[in-house]
Amino acid sequence: MDLSFTPEQEAFRQEVRQWIKDNLPPDWEGEESYFAAEDPVEHSKKIHEFSKQIAKKLGEKGWLAAAWPKEYGGLGLGPIEQLIYREEMTYHRVPGTEMGVGGITWVGPSLMIFGTEEQKKEHLPLIAQGERWWCTGYSEPEAGSDMANIHCRAVAHGDEYIINGQKLWTSGGYINDYWQWLLVRTGPQEPKHRGISLLMVDLQTPGITIRPLITMSGTHDLNEVFYDDVHVPKSNLVGEENRGWYHIMVSLDFERTAGVVMMAGVRRMLDDLIQFAKETKINGERLAKNPLVRHKLAELAIECEVGRMLAYRLVWMQAQGLIPNYEASMIKLFASEALQGFAHVGTQIMGLYGQLEIGSKWALLNGRIEHAYLSSVGMTIAAGTSEIMRLIIATRGLGLPR
Repeated sequence: MDLSFTPEQEAFRQEVRQWIKDNLPPDWEGEESYFAAEDPVEHSKKIHEFSKQIAKKLGEKGWLAAAWPKEYGGLGLGPIEQLIYREEMTYHRVPGTEMGVGGITWVGPSLMIFGTEEQKKEHLPLIAQGERWWCTGYSEPEAGSDMANIHCRAVAHGDEYIINGQKLWTSGGYINDYWQWLLVRTGPQEPKHRGISLLMVDLQTPGITIRPLITMSGTHDLNEVFYDDVHVPKSNLVGEENRGWYHIMVSLDFERTAGVVMMAGVRRMLDDLIQFAKETKINGERLAKNPLVRHKLAELAIECEVGRMLAYRLVWMQAQGLIPNYEASMIKLFASEALQGFAHVGTQIMGLYGQLEIGSKWALLNGRIEHAYLSSVGMTIAAGTSEIMRLIIATRGLGLPR
């Protein structure tokens, strides 16, 4: 297994870094702290508008979906180049690279596998061009980790499905120019894992109501979505009717590879903490000279390198034509728990400064550590809880009995 980069790949990394420098504001530190707004909903709208501008530029460059086939708007680059691009974008906190939540990472790749030619031609180029944004509709009030327990119904009527029900914790989708990757129950008499289908739904369709949910970090990332006699063409069915569970399991494997880029975000947090320790004095001595702080930072650096190697292993598998399965759960588990751990240690190192939120007068690192401490809580739940990830690793990876 060779995890080194070729000179051409290193040159591509430098090209990406230069693009970021040329296209983001010189004082850019991340979207949360850059846009001032008292209301979380208005704040999310400002972020979305700026993200659309960045996505359009990336789409024109061909980088949004660089590893996709050229016929679908990509550049046909390999997984390694896609890794380099995603690492740099995440490390520098560039918005708009995912086309909402999942547009690039799992909606597009899943559509290439299960979608009809008409669906591919309609949606994939628009995603790659930065034109079509996506959110995911899985969870419900009574269906989280037990996702097969969904009740949101889609009833076939002529050449349409009529949808009624509710989704919860929908990430993104707060602007109605999104499309939704929606899991619905179409076979109520079937065994619960069998009677599920996957639909694509335009959120501007009449009968859809979106209600914001404000997180404990004070941001508007999540929503409730209600469907009241929503008419969706049958042509929006992805794959086979009543076999959506099997399609969504593949989609979730794609989603969990996002742990690869999460480690780039963790590495940026580590670099921020190291810089803080170098610049901050306590009782006349820089924190970086404190043995306890140095030990903590060294532990984080080791953990960061372990996560990076797990991520590179997964991408190496893809470059060899292999399909990661439990390996995707490994990096998702490691990265989400690392993010929580790094934020926890960060608040300890920063002391009271680590409790100041974004926008506070005396906040250091723009309040990002406090924000990460609160927002990372859900990372070990989203895309599958840590317990589910460990179960997948145990049964599929180690061959242990259920």
